[in-house]
Amino acid sequence: MTSSTTFVIIGGGLAGAKAAEALREQDFEGKVVLFAQEEQLPYERPPLSKEFLAGKKTLAEFTVDDADWYRDHNIDLRLGTTVTAIDPQSRTVRLDDGSIQGYDKLLLATGSRSRRPKIPGSVSSGVHYLRTVDDAEALNSVLTEGSSLAVIGAGWIGLEVAATARERGVNVTVVESAKLPLLAALGEEAAEVFARLHREHGVDLRLEASVEEITTEDGTATGLLLGDGSTVAADSVLVAVGAQANVELAEEAGLAMAGGGVQVTSSLRTSDPDIYAVGDIAAADNPVFDTRIRTEHWANAMKQPAVAVAGMLGKTAEYPQGYQELPYFFTDQYDLGMEYVGYSVGYERVEFRGDVPGREFTVYWLDGDDRVLAGMNVNIWEGLDDIKALIREKRPLPQ
Repeated sequence: MTSSTTFVIIGGGLAGAKAAEALREQDFEGKVVLFAQEEQLPYERPPLSKEFLAGKKTLAEFTVDDADWYRDHNIDLRLGTTVTAIDPQSRTVRLDDGSIQGYDKLLLATGSRSRRPKIPGSVSSGVHYLRTVDDAEALNSVLTEGSSLAVIGAGWIGLEVAATARERGVNVTVVESAKLPLLAALGEEAAEVFARLHREHGVDLRLEASVEEITTEDGTATGLLLGDGSTVAADSVLVAVGAQANVELAEEAGLAMAGGGVQVTSSLRTSDPDIYAVGDIAAADNPVFDTRIRTEHWANAMKQPAVAVAGMLGKTAEYPQGYQELPYFFTDQYDLGMEYVGYSVGYERVEFRGDVPGREFTVYWLDGDDRVLAGMNVNIWEGLDDIKALIREKRPLPQ
């Protein structure tokens, strides 16, 4: 690569920032242009529903790099800029002001956005979503002691906000259509742990319930009308029904799609050899599980960019099998801290070891031969590497 070579990164989150870092760390001397839709410097998302909302961290503490870093490393960071189209044939991108930027290699790190269901009243004042720091600041302003919050959706975001709100003295009702919170992510056995956790902390958990309407008065949300005719009164409403991958640019550019994201190899290369994709949008070949996996978690945004950049620079020998990290995520809710690693799809049974009532235990998801597919440590801060080894070596769980 020569100093006249231009690499473009689309996406101003953690993955985009880590890609810029990796380019300089891997000795790329050409031009790097990073387009970010938000006016903020790239920052990490997990603290938005955890420490930031709890008042334990400021934005500066989870901003990836300060402005001086981008200047000192000669990164052309363009905040508040939207890329509206990609033309793979001419290797250019079009911006919202109509201008054109050329590239030699392109990295897509466009992330995802809050899913917005078509519920009557969902665009009313007092209805919140949580994806950006602006969203978090707006939500933070209404979580006052003695107020009430209705949460639609018992996924990670919904439950983390519920936990933070309860700790701030807010009355919380969570409405979920499934029979248990986190059912799709954890399965019935482990999901029961989180149902008990939130009920013990005073959350009104309404399961197998549907939301017919966000009720309003004078254009401001007042609560929920449920499918059984019951109502939930609330001063504010959080809609947390999952994320939607930002794949429109890739689709319109004609890139191959898979699993709700952009189809990529284990090296994170798309169907166009000059375009790579990382983070929430990347549906990647996983050599450990021999399948294609797309997850919307912090770990991919943190670690995939280095592998993609190596491919962009032709340094594939550094990662001969591509991205091999196991899916990983974590959560902190009340007195429960958890780390999960693996991929439990298709598990046959679950085994708990440790003190489940005391919330200090490990959960293993096993296949039909008792081989470990995934493991979760709850309030145990060692042993995760042992779980990873069991998964990678496809070994049965030791007795």
